[in-house]
Amino acid sequence: MNVQLVGDFTDWQQNPVDLKQIAGGMWQATLELTPGEHHYRFLVDGQWHDDPECALHVPNPYGGRDAVCQVV
Repeated sequence: MNVQLVGDFTDWQQNPVDLKQIAGGMWQATLELTPGEHHYRFLVDGQWHDDPECALHVPNPYGGRDAVCQVV
């Protein structure tokens, strides 16, 4: 399985972040984000997926929804 994090901070699919599977079936990546609001989604084997753990989602122009992360 291939899991990637994409968002406004990766120019979406231009510079995806590969996640690595860790113990317990969790997926992980570490990156630094600038303060502010960031929109993101996951690509799992090339298919778009929502973040089920994120409480805030907003509609995107493609008929889906983006997760929102607020960095302080």
